[in-house]
Amino acid sequence: MLEREEADPEGQAMWDEVVREHGIMTNMKKTLVHSPAALKAVMEWYSMLDAVKPFLGERMTGLFMLAVSTQTDCLVCSTYYRRVLVENGEDPDNLDLTPQEDLIVRFGRKIATDSVNVSDEMFAQLKEHYSDRQIVDLTVFGAMMVVNNIFNNVVDVDLDEYLQRYRKATTGS
Repeated sequence: MLEREEADPEGQAMWDEVVREHGIMTNMKKTLVHSPAALKAVMEWYSMLDAVKPFLGERMTGLFMLAVSTQTDCLVCSTYYRRVLVENGEDPDNLDLTPQEDLIVRFGRKIATDSVNVSDEMFAQLKEHYSDRQIVDLTVFGAMMVVNNIFNNVVDVDLDEYLQRYRKATTGS
């Protein structure tokens, strides 16, 4: 991770923009700022979030993001989306899902783990609820989630301090 003063001038400008638009420079973004081009590419995730949230709604968007992030075993992102659900009064370990929410969770998991085998049946189920455009947006959003997750996992981004209390408890000795 870099601190703002360690970034090059382009990185510092992007740092300021991220903080201005999102209020915080997360550990992931502090790592991405090594490459302003990489940070810019990953920031397009917000455009896709803006595209899917109107038709998924807040809860299903959170469920989808958690499903993708949990399947890729990304500590940073899965903890972040656990936080979103907890702050909305939910227990991420005991979710009561509607059939449509279950479909979105299964689709997110499939994108993350077995994207080459998304069945015709799953697409037919998605088409019962969403337009072709919405399915395209949802798929790209899921793929961008995977990019974020892979980045965090590969470079071993530290969990942000403010997320520590939302981390899923692990079992074992």
